[in-house]
Amino acid sequence: MAVRRLLEHAAYDPETVRILCTPYDRAKRQLHDTGQPDIVREIIAQRILEQAARGERDADRLCDGALSSLPIRP
Repeated sequence: MAVRRLLEHAAYDPETVRILCTPYDRAKRQLHDTGQPDIVREIIAQRILEQAARGERDADRLCDGALSSLPIRP
């Protein structure tokens, strides 16, 4: 999972990791995760982490924000 790989060297507690992985999984489902290039999943993960760094913790807003940055529509 891209989010977990990005978190490997960060100091996040287990609850924060769960909070960040939930919207990532939700975004992949919304894209139907059918053959999306790795870069799409990487962008989603990066966008979630960027929003979280600004303090966002709501899974729906994290997911929506990550998907809104893509030219791909679910």
